[in-house]
Amino acid sequence: MSRKMTTGPAPDIAAGRLPAEAYLANFEADAKEPLDVSQAVVEASRCYFCYDAPCIEACPTGIDIPNFIRKIQTGNLKGSATTILEQNIFGGACARVCPTEVLCERACVRNLAEDKPVAIGLLQRYATDFLFERGIQPFQRAPRTGKRIAVVGGGPAGLSCAHRLAMLGHDVTVFEARPKLGGLNEYGIAAYKVPQDFAQTEVEFVLSIGGIEARTGVALGRDMSLAQLRQDFDAVFLGIGLAGVNALQAEGEGLQGVIDAVAYIAELRQAKDKARLPVGRRVVVIGGGNTAIDIAVQTKRLGAEDVTIVYRRGPEHMGATWHEQEFAQVNGVKIKHWARPVRVIGENGRATQAEFEYTALDAGGRLVGTNSGFVIPADQVFKAIGQTFIADPVLAGAAEPLEIRNGRILVDQARATSLPGVYAGGDCVSGVDLTVAAVEDGKIAAHSIDRFLRGLQAAA
Repeated sequence: MSRKMTTGPAPDIAAGRLPAEAYLANFEADAKEPLDVSQAVVEASRCYFCYDAPCIEACPTGIDIPNFIRKIQTGNLKGSATTILEQNIFGGACARVCPTEVLCERACVRNLAEDKPVAIGLLQRYATDFLFERGIQPFQRAPRTGKRIAVVGGGPAGLSCAHRLAMLGHDVTVFEARPKLGGLNEYGIAAYKVPQDFAQTEVEFVLSIGGIEARTGVALGRDMSLAQLRQDFDAVFLGIGLAGVNALQAEGEGLQGVIDAVAYIAELRQAKDKARLPVGRRVVVIGGGNTAIDIAVQTKRLGAEDVTIVYRRGPEHMGATWHEQEFAQVNGVKIKHWARPVRVIGENGRATQAEFEYTALDAGGRLVGTNSGFVIPADQVFKAIGQTFIADPVLAGAAEPLEIRNGRILVDQARATSLPGVYAGGDCVSGVDLTVAAVEDGKIAAHSIDRFLRGLQAAA
């Protein structure tokens, strides 16, 4: 494959490409219109209220879906929301970002009748929004146990664990390295999926149960050690996510304009004025997961004229669901499959083009290059090829090592680590990297910690 390529024109990166009202429409409006009262009642009536509901089995948090839908049908919205939040305290965010099309809605028995599934996600949002809009807190704390737990990481896993522990009567301190709690819901998910500061509304709801102290701007490994936390608290939960970013391992990765998609999304989410974010006219995104879709659609909504996602395998292999892929294309994003990055070509230290090689599967099913390829003009090249776990913070100064396996913290079914009294969940442990799965990890760990602590009390 020839590497002798001419460079394109100088990069064209600018802010404020769109009129002010376009930013409001692109980032403050809902990606999916919520249901109104009549729509919700009609949709709820479509549920068969199955006795052995497969949708419950398909939900990682085990929400009693027929039960909450029946309560919507009878007008008991507080009861409906409580049924949801008992199992998934982040039911509001998950109603917006969970891939229901491959979980509960795919399992809906209406699919078997060649019908469309019940809109479970939209009904879940309808119920939880009712609760949040009225500031209702349906949960109460149990009597205080006097036990103290450190939760490291203020994302869905950590806050799910903290909330359940607080309900059980324990006192919790949440340590978060960033300025705000919320984790990926606040920093890592496309702004159009959780607009109007909904992530912080949900955080405030979680904290309002009481018994949870939040300390932000405090990082494990920098401001404290795991050994110190084990000494100062009765138990520890680690929900520290994935802090590393996979490298392209391609020539030109260090050029200006080659950007980590996760970092850019975080900056975009925190920007009060989206018009101030610079975006190229021509954007290339490398990757095939939800982050690739999120950055591609958002750059398009910032005013990029040409946005292309390039993925090394076929559409059926992409981490992003078919719904997400279709959403990107409807929003003007092109998706090219079966190609991998070879190099980023630059001029005067800045990216101007991205070169790719076509890929294929060999007889053994392995991905191989084909020695032919193409070049795409690019002012910005976004890396969205996954994140990695950085073990240094949990290992720093440790007298006893925390067991790491396959690049993640090793836990058992109770989410217990190799160290007594230390539990973990979310993206830092092996599993499905979804908000809903992280919430379930936190909930399971909280009950495991509760049993562990009550065992200590009995021994005393």
